[in-house]
Amino acid sequence: MDPRIDILPKSPGVYIMRDKSGTIIYIGKAKNLSDRVKQYFQESNLYSRGWKLPSLLPLIAKIDYITCDSERDALVLEEKLIKEYQPFFNSLGKDGKSYPYLKITTGEDYPRLVLTRRVIKGKDLYFGPYPKSSIVKSLMRFLWKSNYAPLRPCHWSFSREKALAPLKINTCIYYHTGQCPAPCAGKISYEDYRVLVKRMAEFLDGNFGDITEKMTALMHEHSSKMEYEKAAVFRNFLQAIEHMKERVIVGKFKDEKITTAMQNTDKLKRLAEVIGLKKLPAHIEAFDNSHLFGREAVGCMVCYINGEKNHEHYRRFKIRSKLPERGGSDFTMMEESVYRRLRQIKRDPAHAPDLILLDGGKSQITAALNAFERADIYIPFIALAETHEGIYLPGAAESIKLPIGDPALNLLMEIRDEVHRFAVTYHRKLRDKNVFEK
Repeated sequence: MDPRIDILPKSPGVYIMRDKSGTIIYIGKAKNLSDRVKQYFQESNLYSRGWKLPSLLPLIAKIDYITCDSERDALVLEEKLIKEYQPFFNSLGKDGKSYPYLKITTGEDYPRLVLTRRVIKGKDLYFGPYPKSSIVKSLMRFLWKSNYAPLRPCHWSFSREKALAPLKINTCIYYHTGQCPAPCAGKISYEDYRVLVKRMAEFLDGNFGDITEKMTALMHEHSSKMEYEKAAVFRNFLQAIEHMKERVIVGKFKDEKITTAMQNTDKLKRLAEVIGLKKLPAHIEAFDNSHLFGREAVGCMVCYINGEKNHEHYRRFKIRSKLPERGGSDFTMMEESVYRRLRQIKRDPAHAPDLILLDGGKSQITAALNAFERADIYIPFIALAETHEGIYLPGAAESIKLPIGDPALNLLMEIRDEVHRFAVTYHRKLRDKNVFEK
C-alpha cells in the first residue's frame, strides 16, 4: 500500500480519483476518508467486487479529496461532483437522479406536504435535501398517522372560493376513515388548517419542541413493558429526527470553492512531504509577537483548517513575563505564548493542531522547545524566517529553502503574514487604548 495514503484525514469527505492525464475517473464519499481509500488497495478486496475495482486500480495516478462537516454533506457533494464531471466508473448517479426535498405547497389555500426532486426557486417552501429518503418518508408517515400535523394527502385542486365536488369527497378513503382533517368537506376551518401547516413547517425547520421528549418517554415505557415492537417504532422516529436535524451546508459550495479546496489539498500534501509529516497538516496554528520596546507586549495565534482561515479559533495573549526595561524579548514572548496555548490543548486535546508554525528562525525553535518541555506535550512544529523564507525544523542545522512559487511555501507565507497582521493589530489596539486612558 502506498504510504502517501496515510496522510488522508480520518474525517468525512469526498475522494476524487484521477488518471495520469488528470481526468477524473471515479468520485466517492466516505465517513472516514483514510479508512475508505485504504480499502481500495487491500488485496483481500481486489477481486471481491466484480469488474470495477480491478479495472479502476491500475488507472489511478492521483487522489484528491475534500473534507466535509458530516457524512451527509459528503453524500450531497458527491452527487454534485458526479453530475458535473460524469466519471467513467461512476455508473450510479449518471441518470440525473437527485436527492429529494420535502415541499409544502404554500401556493394553495390548503397546502400539502410532498416529496420532490425538483426545486423551483421562489415558489413553495423546500426543506432538505435528504439523502436517506426512506427515513424521511417513514417520519412523515408517522407524523401524519399520529395527528401531529396531518396535512391532506390528496392531489385534488380546490380552494375557499372553489369547493371540491361532493362526488370526489365521497370517494375519498381518507375522508371516510378519518385519517385526513378534510378541509374539502369543511371538517376543519381554514385558520385551524393553517395552524397545522405552520406546525409542520416549524418542525421541518428544526423546531422540534417537546416532541422528542415525549417520544423518548414512550420508547422507554414500551421497552420496560417488553413491548419491543412498539418501542422500536418510537426509536425509529427518534433516529429519523436526528437525520432531520443535520444541516446540509455543502449546498453552499460553488465551483470556485471546490477548486480552491482541491488546491489547498495539494498545498498541504506538498507541505507534509517537505517537512516529513506522515499525517496531513489539516489543522495548523501559527504564533507571532508584537511590542514597542517591550510595552504593550502581546502574543497572537491564528488557525487554518484545510488551508483556510478559521477566525473563530484565533487567540490573543497579553504577555505576563517580565521583559527587559528598555526592550522586549521575542524569545521570552514566544515561549510564553506557545506554553499558554499548549496548556489549553492539554485540557482539550481534541482540538490539538497537526502542526505549529512560528514566525522566526532558530531562536524561536528553541523557545518553543522550552514551552513543550514545560507543558510536557509535543506537537510537530516549524519556524519560517522572514529574512530569507527558510523553513527551520527542530534539530536541523540548516533551513529548508523552497523556490518562490512552491505551493507549500506559498501556504506558509500566507499563514505567517496573517498571524503577523493579527499580532500587530492587537498591539496597536492596546497601545492606542493606553494613550487615550492617559
